Amino acid sequence: MNGPTWQHEPRVAEDVFRQMLEEQGVTVVFNAALKQADAVSMRDRHIDSVTTEAGDLYRAKQYIDATYEGDLMAQAGVSYTLGRESKEHYQEARAGIRPPVKFGYPGCAFDAEGLLPDIDDGPYGEIGEADHRIMAYTFRLCLTNDPDNRMPIEKPDGYDPRRYALLQPVFDARPDAKLDDLILPVDLPNRKIDVNNRPGLIVSTNLHNGSWDYPEADYQTRREISKEHESYVRGFFYFLTHDPSVPQSLREEVGRWGLPADEFQDTGGWPHQLYVRAGRRMVGDYVLTANDLLKDTSKTDAIAMGSYFLDSHRTRRIVMPDGDVATEGGVGGEVNPYDIPYRAMTPKARECGNLLVPVCLSSSGVAWCSLRMEPVFMALGHSAGLAATMAARSGTDVQDVDTQVLKQRLLIQKQVIGQTDLPNMKEHQHTSLIAPDLTPVVETKDINALKRKSQKPMRS
Repeated sequence: MNGPTWQHEPRVAEDVFRQMLEEQGVTVVFNAALKQADAVSMRDRHIDSVTTEAGDLYRAKQYIDATYEGDLMAQAGVSYTLGRESKEHYQEARAGIRPPVKFGYPGCAFDAEGLLPDIDDGPYGEIGEADHRIMAYTFRLCLTNDPDNRMPIEKPDGYDPRRYALLQPVFDARPDAKLDDLILPVDLPNRKIDVNNRPGLIVSTNLHNGSWDYPEADYQTRREISKEHESYVRGFFYFLTHDPSVPQSLREEVGRWGLPADEFQDTGGWPHQLYVRAGRRMVGDYVLTANDLLKDTSKTDAIAMGSYFLDSHRTRRIVMPDGDVATEGGVGGEVNPYDIPYRAMTPKARECGNLLVPVCLSSSGVAWCSLRMEPVFMALGHSAGLAATMAARSGTDVQDVDTQVLKQRLLIQKQVIGQTDLPNMKEHQHTSLIAPDLTPVVETKDINALKRKSQKPMRS
C-alpha cells in the first residue's frame, strides 16, 4: 500500500490502533467506567485519584479526558455547557434554534393511530434562541453484500413500522428508489460499505429527538438510549427489507446487504459504540467560536488544525401547525483552515491544574460542528499527550506548559499545527457540500460519487 488511505474496514482500523499501543507498551483497561458519583478525588485544584465502578483506584500526575461525554471533566468540577447557545451569546449567526425545513406533505405527521413516533409536538421556540438540544445520534454500520460473509439484520424487539411511515411519500414519488437514496454509503474494501445518515432526508439512520438526554444521563439510562438507537436502526433496515409498502426492487436490493461476520465479532457484527456526535463542551478561559473558524484563524499557541465544514445533523423532527413534519437544527457552511489553540484544551486554572480535554474541548455549539472530527481528535490527543508529559516532568500545571516548546516538539513529530506548515493551502481547503443556507450544492444522489472522488475523511 502506497500512501495514506481514508476508508478502512473497522477490524483493520482496530488492529492498527492496537498495534500502535502494543509498540509503545501501553496497557489498556477496558470496561472500567468511572463511578457515577464521587469518582474523582481533588486536592488543591488537582485531581488526586479516580475510582472506577469496579472499585479500582488510579492515581497519576496528569489526566486526559478523551471521552465524547466528558464525565471526568464534569466530576472534576470543570465548567462545561450543553446544547446550543443563542445567536447573541457569541455573536454567531448560525447559533441557537434553526429555521424549520418542512417535508412538504401537510397532515403526514399523523395516521389513524395518531401522531407518528419520533416526532416532537412541543413548542418550537424562537429562531436563534438557546436550548439544551443536540444533534441526532446513530449507529454507523458496516455492511457487506458478500453472501459468504453476510448476516441478516434481524427484526428488533418492539419493532414498530410506524417509525418509518414517513418514507411512503418518498416511495410514491420515487418508486425506483435505491438504497443510496436513503443512506449515505462509503465504499470499503472487500465488498463492504460504511453507512451514514442521508443528509436532509426525513427518515434515514439518525434517530431524531433521541439524543438530548444522553450526555448527562446515568450509565443505565445511556445504555437504554443506546439500545433504543440500535432498535431504531435495526428496524429501519428490517422495514426496507420486509415491509410491503417498500418497492419490491428496493426490498430485494436491501436484502442483499447484511452485517459482516468478520467485523465486531464479539457483538454479532454490530458496532461496539453508539455514534455520539455531541456531548458536553468545556468552558475554559478561551472558547472557540465561529469567528475562530472563519476570520481569526491564526493562533500563537496553535497545537493542531481543523478544516471540516460546519456540519450539524438535524437536532429534532417536529410537527407543524398544518400537520406537516419538519426537521430543525441543521448547520452548514464552509470554514477556512484554522488553528486550534492549546488554551481550548485547558480548564480554567482556578478549577483544575492537571487535566487536559482534547475532545470535549472549549468551544461553542457552532464551532463544534466543525471540530467534531476524529482526525481532529487524534491531532489534539497527540498534543494533549505530549503536553501532559511536559507538565508531569516539570511539575507544572497544564496551564503553564510552554506552548512554544510544545509546538517545536510537535513539529519534530510531524504534527501540522499552523497554517504556515501547510505545503499547499489549496490542497487542504475543504469544499463544503452544504452551503450556509443549508441548500445542497449538489444533488443528493451525486454526493457519494463526489466523496469517493475526493478521498477525504468524512465523519458526519
